[in-house]
Amino acid sequence: MVEKMKILLLEDDMILNEIIEEYLLENKYDVKTTTNSQEALELIYDNLFDILLLDVNVPYLNGFSLLKKLRKNSIYVPTIFITSKNQADDMQEGFEAGCDDYIKKPFDLDELNLRIKNLKRLYSIDSTFVKIAPNLCYDVNNRIILKDEVKYQLSKMEAKVFEYLYKNKNRAVSIEEIGLNNWVYDDIPIDTTIRTYIKNLRKIVGKETIETIKSIGYKLKTA
Repeated sequence: MVEKMKILLLEDDMILNEIIEEYLLENKYDVKTTTNSQEALELIYDNLFDILLLDVNVPYLNGFSLLKKLRKNSIYVPTIFITSKNQADDMQEGFEAGCDDYIKKPFDLDELNLRIKNLKRLYSIDSTFVKIAPNLCYDVNNRIILKDEVKYQLSKMEAKVFEYLYKNKNRAVSIEEIGLNNWVYDDIPIDTTIRTYIKNLRKIVGKETIETIKSIGYKLKTA
């Protein structure tokens, strides 16, 4: 069974918060909500979300500052800003903070869903089957790499690492980033353990597919 996409909603307008939450639940998403950025940070550190929906004008840190803090700490969950700010400078600040999309209030809920689905497609979130290279595919549901018609079963932890590398394909990611984005703080394995997972994966897909980037980390190269 495919797990539901996990979404964090940060919106301080209680009525709008409830409306969006109800809509997302009706569309089969797994949703956690909050009305302030302090609680949002705690939820993000304690859970693994697929997408963040962040209002900008919220108590404590505003949405821009919150996302900057996350990106500074190597947390790269795809993010959509929800805001009444509609000037070009505001949009620029949002994208410079590291967001992936921006939706202006008031908006149609179906439009929000389309933007979520677009990020789902771009980041291969909740995909069943993905192609890495002409001779290399990955079955998300069953954690199986298929290379040259040979199947390789991944452990749950190896799959977490491989799927994160795929979501960030063709971009170098560090060991620290992999740990922060795949385990809650108390459960993050030591660096050598994550390197062992990567070593095992490279035995399957080849060093040319998971490339070592000096002084940074690793990069999954796709066709």
